Amino acid sequence: MSTDIRSGTEDTERPAEPAKGERLADWADGRLGIYSIARTQMRKIFPDHWSFMFGEICLYSFLVLILTGIYLTMFFEPSGVEVVYHGSYTPLSGVRMTRAYESTIDISFDVRGGLLIRQVHHWSALVFCAGLLVHMMRVFFTGSYRKPRELNWLFGWTILFTALITGLTGYSLPDDLLSGTGIRFADGAILSIPVIGTYISFFLFGGEFPGHDIIPRLYSAHVLLLPGLILGLVVTHLILVFYHKHTQFAGPGRSEKNVVGAPLMPVYTAKAGGFFFLVFGLLTIMGAVATINPVWAMGPYRPDLVSTGAQPDWYLGFSEGLIRVMPGWEINAWGHTLALGVLIPFTLFPLLLAAIGAYPFIEAWVTGDKREHHIADRPRNHPVRTGLGTAWLAMYFVCLIGGGNDLWATHFHLSINSITWFVRIAFFAGPVLTFVVTKRICQGLQLRDREKALHGRESGIIKRLPHGEYVEVHEPLDQGQLYKLTHHEQPAPYELGPEVDENGVRRQVTRSQRLRAKLAKALYGPGSHIPKATAEEYRQIQNSGHGHGQLPGHEEQRQEQQPR
Repeated sequence: MSTDIRSGTEDTERPAEPAKGERLADWADGRLGIYSIARTQMRKIFPDHWSFMFGEICLYSFLVLILTGIYLTMFFEPSGVEVVYHGSYTPLSGVRMTRAYESTIDISFDVRGGLLIRQVHHWSALVFCAGLLVHMMRVFFTGSYRKPRELNWLFGWTILFTALITGLTGYSLPDDLLSGTGIRFADGAILSIPVIGTYISFFLFGGEFPGHDIIPRLYSAHVLLLPGLILGLVVTHLILVFYHKHTQFAGPGRSEKNVVGAPLMPVYTAKAGGFFFLVFGLLTIMGAVATINPVWAMGPYRPDLVSTGAQPDWYLGFSEGLIRVMPGWEINAWGHTLALGVLIPFTLFPLLLAAIGAYPFIEAWVTGDKREHHIADRPRNHPVRTGLGTAWLAMYFVCLIGGGNDLWATHFHLSINSITWFVRIAFFAGPVLTFVVTKRICQGLQLRDREKALHGRESGIIKRLPHGEYVEVHEPLDQGQLYKLTHHEQPAPYELGPEVDENGVRRQVTRSQRLRAKLAKALYGPGSHIPKATAEEYRQIQNSGHGHGQLPGHEEQRQEQQPR
């Protein structure tokens, strides 16, 4: 405190004024409540596991798609008007083509960085679809779709289905010979729809194929409609992930009611930021060194030509493979032709995808489980579910071979008819064989876990007992390892019960109940899994004296640790 000599009054020290950034933050917090939200949510704990990176790859590749797509829209002209090319790529000089194809050539050879951005955009689309498939398979195999995450599973499934359509509209825009063949393929599938197929084709193409309206319409869907839909689904998906958090794998201190992991700020955010730049960098390297979709080598689309080795991107090879290997069955009646060779595969593809989307609800109905699940399953502990997932993947890859049957024939000097018949047989036999093998592998791993929980880990040390018997010494497992091996549930399957009640009256059993009982028996009935080790079995083995010996100093520890 000081006194002003001239006025004789005391001059108190005034606090320093806040900086401009602090005043802006205070202003925003007073109107939006940002500080209170950040204080409670930025320290939110998230579990961590290497398999979670598949979802992050999807997110970051989608962001790269948005960024590169914005750049490409500045130079691409979605027009079906025919022009004569006189650009810098002399092999096409004087060739008639659409303005869409000409602008694609200009982006590739005349726009600075245009070819790199085109290829990064295309590689990002492939990685995005691959990441979605692997991410959904990770969720499926670990049972992370159960309550309360069923809706998030549907959002992810819708993102995958929408991404397939977006990819189709995207690689069809350049109007080269390859993409034009793909549009022709799609038009043929649409025309196979009874009664309304012709009307749908006329509506999409603005008349007879190929028309002049399809490219602008695909452009609007690819640039505005479908990306906006995916963006909304991704945001909703992330909000639910933030609310529910990732499922965590079993371990010490982890339960259905707590989360063990790292906070969102600064650990998770820092890792996510670094991983984004890593994905962006790898996609850029792929676009720079690996040529993809060289439209200048294909030439412009002509309805009377088909390019050799015309293949769609891998994520649509499933649908094309179904149509390529399907016999050319037709039904002619009352002056109309029903092309079953196209209609059946065209219908089967969305039905298989619909079955994947509905699986969580089917399993919840079969088990009758209404609890929340935040602990992820080990795939080996659910052999039937894991077998179903691998069977679907086997079917997918078999159809993928069918979609490229001509390339398999030319590159490996095989008969295309032999490849077609192989795919036809493997489409039915491959998933069954894959299911049986996968189920047996899972049961073998379950049996190994059971033996390890009861007897401990093999040490490789052979011990001779006083009566001459040789046994291998086993190391006891710690409590965390025992918990990991024995924590999972093995529910009893739903049963119909006796056909008559205590009064001798025949019970009414509906068809849905009978179906539920059969599915429950298939999922959890006898032979579906290996019973896990129990504490009673552990004590019986130790008390009987038939345990495989112990390493010195582990006797007391062995008594303390028992399976749950």
